Amino acid sequence: MKVVDVAVGVIKRGQEIYISKRADALHQGGKWEFPGGKQEANETPAQALIRELKEEVGIDVTHVDDYMQIEHDYGDKCVRLHIHLVERFNGEPTHLEGQIGRWAHLAQLTDYAFPAANVDIVKKLQVDFL
Repeated sequence: MKVVDVAVGVIKRGQEIYISKRADALHQGGKWEFPGGKQEANETPAQALIRELKEEVGIDVTHVDDYMQIEHDYGDKCVRLHIHLVERFNGEPTHLEGQIGRWAHLAQLTDYAFPAANVDIVKKLQVDFL
């Protein structure tokens, strides 16, 4: 099965994380996620993330830190998530592609339904930053 490389941004401001809701028609639709997108053939994960966050949430990322990597097999699709911590950026995240987005407190992240591949990200964030 082909593995899809996805750049994921954990946009963090203090004790809050910016999350977005996947459109119902998409794979894992209706669940919350950390913004990002597929890596193009000529990009590093960090380059893909900077491009995706500009396109999706309208922020200019000035620095990313590698945070963790996760591979997850959904059965119909296998993803490799390249997760980056994004704490330095210009602009205010706002969804430009019609999704719902919001700031959520770290302690409340477990109240949101995330795709299975994202659960370990939430756990690590809460261990590292709460």
